[in-house]
Amino acid sequence: MFDKIALALLVIGGLNWGLVGIFSFDLVAWLFGGTGAILSRVVYVLVALSAIWCITLLFRRDSLVESRT
Repeated sequence: MFDKIALALLVIGGLNWGLVGIFSFDLVAWLFGGTGAILSRVVYVLVALSAIWCITLLFRRDSLVESRT
């Protein structure tokens, strides 16, 4: 469950960075009152924590795949 939540937050972060890169538009900041607003900062921190969590996905063995072999 944590994996899916983390991946969803990374998708949100990736789309936001895409908007920043292409259009210079920060959707998170726009929705929550600027880059310094507490809600924006919470979203940014959650995306960062999700990225750290997802690093472990690179090194984990999938137990479902192992049980099938």
